[in-house]
Amino acid sequence: MKTGIIGLPQVGKTSLFRILTGAKVEGRSAPNQAHIGIAKVPDPRVLALAEIFKPKKNTFATIEYVDVGGLQKDREKNSASLVPLREADALAHVVRLFENPAVPHEGGSLDAMRDIESVEIELLLYDLEQASKRIERLEKDLKKKKETGLETELALMTRCRKALEAEQPLRELEFKPEEMKMLTAFEFLTRKPVLYVLNLGDDEAADIDRVIERHHLEKLGSKPETAVVPFCGKIEAELAELPESEAKEMMDAYGLKESGRDRLIQGTYKLLGLISFLTAGEPECRAWTIERGMTAQEAAGAIHSDIERGFIKAEVVNWENLVKAGSFAAAKEKAQLKLEGKEYIVQDGDVILFRHSS
Repeated sequence: MKTGIIGLPQVGKTSLFRILTGAKVEGRSAPNQAHIGIAKVPDPRVLALAEIFKPKKNTFATIEYVDVGGLQKDREKNSASLVPLREADALAHVVRLFENPAVPHEGGSLDAMRDIESVEIELLLYDLEQASKRIERLEKDLKKKKETGLETELALMTRCRKALEAEQPLRELEFKPEEMKMLTAFEFLTRKPVLYVLNLGDDEAADIDRVIERHHLEKLGSKPETAVVPFCGKIEAELAELPESEAKEMMDAYGLKESGRDRLIQGTYKLLGLISFLTAGEPECRAWTIERGMTAQEAAGAIHSDIERGFIKAEVVNWENLVKAGSFAAAKEKAQLKLEGKEYIVQDGDVILFRHSS
């Protein structure tokens, strides 16, 4: 899974990237520069299972983050900056809500909706350019030869262009499955789900759960394919440098129930409709990321395509039941280990043993 980090200059994008990935990068990204890093997805379930199985290694799910330069007023530079985002599954849009006289806001004042709309316009213009180019090519091809497939695509691209010209992101449109498949090749930026990351000042940490209402940003999370996560960048940067025990003390002092890093990753999973199932044994305890609603056979494919093809049955137990039981055998004795077929819908936190033919 890949998430692109976007926003205006001086909003805390690269600081967020450092907090999430632990990468050592400079404070700013150049307009045509992209930082790429990997973040482990915190999952206490893996560690709980490791206490039982004493594996040789623990493996957590990961998210790849791409931090691009702050969007400028120069459209040509923006287009270059946005290219690395085309392969992202989602966008994390960092919005500045902290005051810092030493780092003035380029807009002269804090205005979340103004900044959000400014960035969205750049994404719309980028997609509009892509759609227009494709329409021009399709029209030329159709003059040479009439093809149903090309005519269908032209109608779809024309619909997309009309929405973009009306400043409507493509994520707000409904598409048929066959249309979505066709659109995948174009990697439009405004089709991607967006997580708005509100970068707050320290003074708002204690009341972080009410930030959205206080700044009158309720409508952000009500839009299709969007979510909002408040985040105190300065505090989180300090937490990232501390041992776990000291970080917990600091969070308690600020009244924070969990780290912004964890909230952001959880928000991304929820936005994209993702869950994790687990595998456990002496060699490895591991979390695997899949889409919510996947069957046991489809989930097997996350491990290896051969397991999916040769799927026979899945032995499934909830991770908490397994931890309490202490072993698969004990869980089976308590009738908590179930034998499921290929159509079983995997649940978040399932620990699965796949039976398959070689």
